[in-house]
Amino acid sequence: MAKQQLVLSEKYLLSALDRIGKNPSGYAVLYISASKLKPKHRHPKFLKILEKFFDGVVGLSTGVSFPLSNGDFAILGRDFSQSAVDEAVNKLKEGISNDPILHGKNSKDFATVFVFPETYALFYNYVLQLLENGATAQKQALSEPEKRPLNAGEVDQILEILEQVDISELVKRQSIVKIKGANQFGVNFQEFFVAVKDLNMLFDNLDLQENHWLYFYILQHLDKRVLQAFFAANLSQWPESIGINLNMQSVYSHEFVTFAKEFLQQGHKIVVEVQMIDVFNNLPLYFEVKELLHKGGHKILLDGVNTAALKMLNLTTFEPDMIKLFWEPLLEFGPDNEDVKTTVNQLGVDNVILAKCDSTQALSWGLRHGINSFQGPFMDDLEVAMIRRQCPDADKCTAKDCLKRKRLLSGRERQFCTQHQVLEKLL
Repeated sequence: MAKQQLVLSEKYLLSALDRIGKNPSGYAVLYISASKLKPKHRHPKFLKILEKFFDGVVGLSTGVSFPLSNGDFAILGRDFSQSAVDEAVNKLKEGISNDPILHGKNSKDFATVFVFPETYALFYNYVLQLLENGATAQKQALSEPEKRPLNAGEVDQILEILEQVDISELVKRQSIVKIKGANQFGVNFQEFFVAVKDLNMLFDNLDLQENHWLYFYILQHLDKRVLQAFFAANLSQWPESIGINLNMQSVYSHEFVTFAKEFLQQGHKIVVEVQMIDVFNNLPLYFEVKELLHKGGHKILLDGVNTAALKMLNLTTFEPDMIKLFWEPLLEFGPDNEDVKTTVNQLGVDNVILAKCDSTQALSWGLRHGINSFQGPFMDDLEVAMIRRQCPDADKCTAKDCLKRKRLLSGRERQFCTQHQVLEKLL
């Protein structure tokens, strides 16, 4: 929601408080400090989960919710009780086991009831302050230059800049970790990619993604640079399967052919990850690329598939070798997804990956649905923890340092590691 809309929401809340101001007795506000949650729990979909948890409180009192500019939200209604709210917070803890704000000594740190008229003036002044702060922030945002869309005449300049950048320092890798058994792990394959945020940092005033087709053209050029970057990498240990995010046209490039023939070690394979939107935009090309990859013994993976898209995806038509599903916290609170189980049965247990895995809840959900390969922050932390247990110099750096260095192909940051053989070790 835009900042302006949030400020308006605070104005509506003040208007509501004004209306009950003459006789506020019996009214109350439930204030949810959503801004104190970890970033991964603050996206709009997760906020809907919070509303579900407090439905019992809101429904009984016909409360009205107001999203606020600081990321919190307030529910105005009648006859809230702190005990009912405490019960809701305790229930929420069962679903979110890794967020410190929910596991403090006092649930009021996250969900507080302001009972009127005793706290009416206190809360009213608080909202006034929020409104003032929000308006100030809005003015500052308006005074700051916004990123503008890229135009066609600037593409050549962008490509020239990219030619001067050492892409090998931007390419990162992330393992797809396979669960083999209790405390037994392996690497299904590793994905190599350039993060969009790293690419955008090169162009402060431009929004490269605003124009899809120009961005698509730039990425085709970037694909070639990424493939060349492997030859300059400092890694001594490579996984048997290398996953690369590519545009489908890039499979026909000279750089891809050279990479497949000259870089890959004997018996090593490529997993080309293609975006669903690109596949639907050019179905004939998808089938051509898949056939070409299969001739070389390689695989094609459909990337960025959510459970809603999976329901519409006819696997018998597309016949991908692998699929990468995206984890969403909402999945945890729904029934088992039969589409996911069917997909695992059709493609095979090693060919369905649950990406964006950020918690034990995501891991448990995946295992329950027959998935054994995972990618995401939770798996990164697990991988680094196992590496650090074997590293004799682990006390010389932090887990964060170790993760950052492990994900890089080359660059100065890797030089700070004194145990490259341990750093590069595959599970």
